[in-house]
Amino acid sequence: MTIGTLNEILDKIHTVHAGLIGDFCLDIYWLADMSKSELSKETPHFPLPIVQERVAPGAAGNVAANMAALTPASLECIGVRGKDWRGALLENALQEKGVRASLLLTPERWTYAYCKPLRKGISDAVYEDPRLDFAPLSPLDDTVEATIMQKLDNLSSSLDILAVSDQFENGIITKPIREKLNALAEDGLKIIVDSRYHINQYRNVFLKPNESECAASVHLNTIATPEENARELARQCHATVIETLGEKGALITDGSYAKSVPAFAVKGETDICGAGDTFLAAMALAVGAGFNLLVCAEFAALASAVTIQKIGQTGTAAGEEMIALFCENF
Repeated sequence: MTIGTLNEILDKIHTVHAGLIGDFCLDIYWLADMSKSELSKETPHFPLPIVQERVAPGAAGNVAANMAALTPASLECIGVRGKDWRGALLENALQEKGVRASLLLTPERWTYAYCKPLRKGISDAVYEDPRLDFAPLSPLDDTVEATIMQKLDNLSSSLDILAVSDQFENGIITKPIREKLNALAEDGLKIIVDSRYHINQYRNVFLKPNESECAASVHLNTIATPEENARELARQCHATVIETLGEKGALITDGSYAKSVPAFAVKGETDICGAGDTFLAAMALAVGAGFNLLVCAEFAALASAVTIQKIGQTGTAAGEEMIALFCENF
C-alpha cells in the first residue's frame, strides 16, 4: 500500500453505506485511590474510594466507534440494550463517538457491560482487579429476534458492507439470525464477521477470526499452524478468511491461496485491547469501498497499529492518525 492508495481508501470510505449488527456493550472504568482508603467500621475490609469514572462503547459499540471515526457516508447499527442505567450510558457514549445508534430496548435483559475496577496507591502505578461482567444469561426473546430479522431485510439492499460483531453465547446473533445473514451473503451482500464462539457457522462471507478463535473453530490437531487452520476454516465455510495474528500481522486465504500481511511497526508501550474491533471496522469499510483484499487488510493493520498505542483505552483510528503513522514507517 502506498500513501496514494491510503488517501484513496480514506476518500472512498466517505461514499460507503455501512451496516453493523452485533452485541453492543458498555466498558466502565472505576479508578480507586487506595491511599484514601480507611478500614470500614462495619466490615473487616478496606473500601475502594473511587476518584475517577469513565465509560466507553465496547464490543460492537467499539466497532461502531471505529467505523464512525473513518466517516462513511452512513452507518446503520442493529443492537439491543436493557432498560437500565447502563443502557442510557451506552447510548450517550455512542453519541459522543459520533454514532447514531437507536438500540432496541429489551426490558427483560440487562445492558451488556464490562466493569473494570482499577487501583492505585502511593505511586501512580495502576493495577486492574478482576472484571465484573454483565453478560446475557438467556436466549434472545422471539419478538426481538423477529424485529431484528425485519431490520436486516429493510437495510440489506441499501448497504455496501455489513459488519457482524458476534461476541456472546446468548447475544443477539441467534441461529435464525445467523442463517439470515448467510442467506443475505448468498444473495450478494458483502458481510464480514467477527465471532468469538460461532465463526465456523457462517457461510459465503468474509471471516475475521484471531489465531485462537480460528484454531478452536476447526478442531485440527494441536500442532496445526495458523495457516493450516485458516485454510481449513475457509474450506469448511466456503469463505475468505482474514486471520489476525497480533504482532505477526494477518493472513488471508480462501482455502487455496494464502497471503501474509505484515503488522505495522510501532514504538513504545502498547495496549492491544480493542485492536480486533479496529481491524474489523477498517477492513469492513475498505471492502465496502471496493478495494483489493490484500490492500484492505494492510489498511486494517495500519488502523490497529494506531489504536494499540492508545494506552488504557480501546481507542479509534482517524484518517489523519493513520496517515501520520504510515509516514513514520515509510
